[in-house]
Order: sequence, then structure tokens, then C-alpha cells
Amino acid sequence: MVARLLLLRAWPRGPAVGPGSLCRPLSSGSGSREYLQRSIVPTMHFQDSLPRLPIPKLEDTMKRYLCAQKPLLDDDQFRKTEQHCKSFENGIGKELHKQLVAQDKRNRHTSYISDPWFDMYLTARDSIVLNFNPFVAFNPDPKSEYNDQLTRATNMTISAVRFLKTLRAGLLEPEVFHLNPAKSDTDTFKRLIRFVPSSLSWYGAYLVNAYPLDMSQYFRLFNSTRLPRRTRDELVTDEKARHVLVLRKGHFYVFDVLDHDGNIVSASEIQAHLKYILSDNSPAPEFPLAYLTTENRDVWAELRQKLVSEGNEETLRKVDSAVFCLCLDDFPIEGLVHLSHSMLHGDGTNRWYDKSFNLIIAKDGTAALHFEHAWGDGVAVLRFLNEVFKDSTQAPAISPQNQPARTDSSAAVQKLTFKLNDALKTGISTAKERFDAIVKTLTIDFIQFQRGGKEFLKKQRLSPDSVAQLAFQMAFLRQYGQTVATYESCSTAAFKHGRTETIRPASIFTKRCSEAFVREPSQHSVGELQQMMAECSKYHGQLTREAAMGQGFDRHLFALRYLAATKGTALPELYLDPAYGQINHNILSTSTLSSPAVNVGGFAPVVPDGFGIGYAVHDNWIGCNVSSYPGRNAREFLQCVEKALEDIFDVIDGKCIK
Repeated sequence: MVARLLLLRAWPRGPAVGPGSLCRPLSSGSGSREYLQRSIVPTMHFQDSLPRLPIPKLEDTMKRYLCAQKPLLDDDQFRKTEQHCKSFENGIGKELHKQLVAQDKRNRHTSYISDPWFDMYLTARDSIVLNFNPFVAFNPDPKSEYNDQLTRATNMTISAVRFLKTLRAGLLEPEVFHLNPAKSDTDTFKRLIRFVPSSLSWYGAYLVNAYPLDMSQYFRLFNSTRLPRRTRDELVTDEKARHVLVLRKGHFYVFDVLDHDGNIVSASEIQAHLKYILSDNSPAPEFPLAYLTTENRDVWAELRQKLVSEGNEETLRKVDSAVFCLCLDDFPIEGLVHLSHSMLHGDGTNRWYDKSFNLIIAKDGTAALHFEHAWGDGVAVLRFLNEVFKDSTQAPAISPQNQPARTDSSAAVQKLTFKLNDALKTGISTAKERFDAIVKTLTIDFIQFQRGGKEFLKKQRLSPDSVAQLAFQMAFLRQYGQTVATYESCSTAAFKHGRTETIRPASIFTKRCSEAFVREPSQHSVGELQQMMAECSKYHGQLTREAAMGQGFDRHLFALRYLAATKGTALPELYLDPAYGQINHNILSTSTLSSPAVNVGGFAPVVPDGFGIGYAVHDNWIGCNVSSYPGRNAREFLQCVEKALEDIFDVIDGKCIK
């Protein structure tokens, strides 16, 4: 796998305050069977007046960049990098920054990072499986009998389509972050703000400390796919399509979930159609087409053209335009590690990885979203996941006792067939070999640290996220004896067309604290260690706030580099500095999310010698899901994380480190 310069892992974060803050949307009760809710404030009411993503001052970006480099470089390396920064800031960087600001002023409808970020994803030629697509798993339905595969698949399908209808009708509650919900998350505020013109509505919310978030990505949730093209892929959306795509045992099925009038097909009919698919005893196809979506994008683009030439264009259109892809697996999930492997990559036969998302439901009802990342970030996906979980568990369309409708599913459900020539069969076989080979090298492991979580850490005036990140730094130092480039994604959805910014958790503070804990604990008193942890927490909070407000350095430097490339300008020396390559070789790639609907989430390492770390600090425990390739050991790393957390909690409790 090719090392990625910058790779987005975008679980949502609060836009302007501490880590893990959840958005509380404007609510106004539920709607009818067709809708999840009927918001009195239109869904996109705030979109036009959202503030624009700021471009940081170049001098601030240079200072932040050097601060992030300090713990990674020795004195000689740092001096060289410092000189590169001075030359860049006073020379070509100054000119590029000026051009970027001018370009941004000409494109006030979007953000300076939007187009470069789309390009970064869509021009990447590596397979999107493991390199880009993450997964997020739902918690089980609290009512165990509702975890029957057919029951849960029916209920989640209905809830997903209700979300679609609610969104498109403008009845979905706007995504808003409330700093003072007692003032802003009220019926009075909603009744007032809906009459404020869209061009001014954000300012009205701001007056009561409410921060609406960008929702421009939401339309790509449905009827969308990433099409492979030579050199640059294409995102397509066809909102006219009314069918869902179902994959089972490598076979493809479609049936309508919306009727000709746009109403949701009855739950009992959808249940009948899914039961019909589950009863299909056909053996798995000899050449499962889904493997092609795991290929290098140029290879897949060429093979797709062959598919079209063989007369499969209309069939592919049904796949691409489907509302979403529902994957029904024929096996139960056996633990969290098996869950992660199944939902992150599976066996390659029963996913269409190009779809905006695959809703996967295993034999035992375990469910997850596997999503393509180019179209959007975690804010939209998590909102969809939360709403589907809430609706399908609190207002399920069917119960396990309900019988499917007496309908002719053999007429309503179309099983798709593809014409394959020898070249396509060879392409599928080759894709399978490559997929199997890389998947075999991936290790995933998981821990649950039970001594405490958010509630306890906040009482100690420590940022829960900073404690988790400090544990990762301590663990890597213990295991490998060094501090390395670390990436934590942070949403910039507080701005129009914001994507993400990078928090750089490895700092001079975490390095000093990690070395004190790991290498010389006896040389420091408990009070001194506590003080170091407090400094780490304070600085991490500052980095988080800066990133959420668009004041990191990564996206700014990325945009300047992108601009130089589009202008045909020679790559500035700053980007040729080995230190720049090193800080963007993210050995520790981390992302966090927390939601009552989420069981676990995860992704693969973004570089061959790295770790992919999905984690969540819950109220009373900390969960950590880690992936690695040969050369790194996820299990040993997690043992070191566990040791680090034990030491941190001992010190918080006033105990010496054992």
C-alpha cells in the first residue's frame, strides 16, 4: 500500500469546544410513517449564511508547523526545517498564499479546501478498500428478538428511506451545535429563527450561542456512487431512482422501496422481498463481480469499460443509482475483532465498495455502515447512523411476529446478471488474488479499559481525548522507543463546505510526559506527573479548538502545495524537506467518535508501517480498536496502551507507577 500524504479519517468532533462534543439538532417531534420528523426549521435554513472557512495567516501556519515538528526532529534537523520555513514564508510561500486568498475571494460559494480535498480523494489510484473506506458498527437493538436478520434488515431499510424522504422534504432537523441549549434548543427559539431569512439565520443562532453546521454533503448519502475513471474518479448521484440494491452471497438484487408517487413501499412488502432474497439457495457466483471494486482505480476503470462494452451498461446503472446498498451476510459475528474484519473489508464478494455507503447486516443482526470517503465526512454519516438506530429501535416498522405481505416477490425483485467475457473473468480472478493477499496481512485487535472514562477524567479537569492521545504516545514510546507523526481528524463543519483539519497530538508536552512515565517514572513525583498531564491536556485543548476553527496548518499547507501544482510552479523546498514527508507519514492515524448508537468503528493504517486507531472515550470506559500490517503489532501496541492508561489512572489516584 502506497503511503498517503494526507488521509482523511473523519469521525465528527465538536466545532468549537472540547473533544467529543455532540451536536444537538433543532427538534420538533416526530412525523408520520413517511418521515422521521417534521422540523419547523427547514433542513438547509442556515446553509446560505454559514461563515466561510478562514485561511490562516501564513506566519501562524509556519509557527504551528514548527511546533508540530519540534518533538519529531533532532536539533540539526529542526534548524534545517526552521530555515525552510523562513525561506518559504518570505518567498514563494508568500506569493502562493496571496494567490490562494485571491482565489478564495473569487469563490465565496465554497471553501478553499473543498476542491483540492475532492481531488486528493478522486485522483488517488489505490484501492479504496483499506486505504480509504472506514466502518462504523451499530449497537445491537436493545430488544434482543429484534436482532433477527430479516426483522432488523426490514426495520433499518424503512428507517433509512424515511431519513431520505425527511431530508429531501426539508423536514430533517438542521445540524446545530448548542453551547447553551437552555436558550437555543427551545421551541421559542425555533419558532423565531425560522422566520429569519436564510441569508441571516446563522447570525440569529450565533446570538444565542448556537452554531449550525454545514450540511452540503448530505445529499450524497443516497443514490450515489464513486465511478472509476482513468486518472480521476467521478461522484454521481441519481435522485430519480427508487430501488435499493441488495447483495447476498455475491448475487445482486434490486427492488423498489419507493412507489411511483414517492411513497415508501409498505414494510410488510419490503419484508417479503428480503425474505425472498434470503431464501435464494443459488450457489455463490464463480466470478463475483464485487471484487472489481477492490481494484486499483485505473484497472477498475478499464474493466468497467469492458463491462459496458459487453452490454452491462443498464445493469451497472441500476447498481450505481440505487438508493443504497444493503449487504446481507450469511454468518453470525463472533466477537469485536471478527466484526471489525467483516465490516471493514469482508471477503470481497458481498460489498459494492464504490457506493456512498453499504448497510451490512450479518446473520445474527449485527449491523454496520461501511462508507466511501470521497463524498463526505463523519458528520453526515454519524447523523444518519444515529437517526436510523433511533428510529429502527424506538419506532420499528415491523416486529418479529409480523408476517411478510402476500405478494409476488419473484416479480418485484429483479436478480441482476452480468455478461462476462474471458478478459473480465480474468480481471475478477486477479482482483480476488490481490484482495485476499492484502487482507491476509491485516491484523485488528481491540481493548476495553474499564477503570474510568469521560465522567471521571472531566472531574479531574483533564480532557478525555487528551488522555487517550497521551496513552497512544506513551504506548508507542514503550514499544518502539520514539515519538512519531500522529494524525487526529477534526471536523470543520462549522464552516460552509468545511471538511476536516488535522490535530497533531504529538507535542513537546506529550513527549516530555511520555518519557517521564515510560523511561524515568522514579525520577518524578506523583505531583510532577500530574502537572505534566495537565499541561498536555491544556495544549491538546488548544490544538483542538484551533483545528475546529480552521486554524490548523495541515490544510493550509496542502492547499498551497495544490495551488503550486495547478499553476505549474516548481515544488517549493519546504515540501522537499524530509521533515515534511516524515510528518505526513502518519504512523499513528487516529479518529474518535462517541454515540449511544455506535458499538465500534475502525479503519486500516494509512501507511504500511503504521497503526489505524479508532477509539472512543465513553462515560465510564475507553474502547480502542487498532489495525496494523506486518512490521507492526497491534496486539502488543494495545497492551502498551492498556499499561499507559493504568499508569495514568494510578497517577491521577495519587499512586506511584508500578
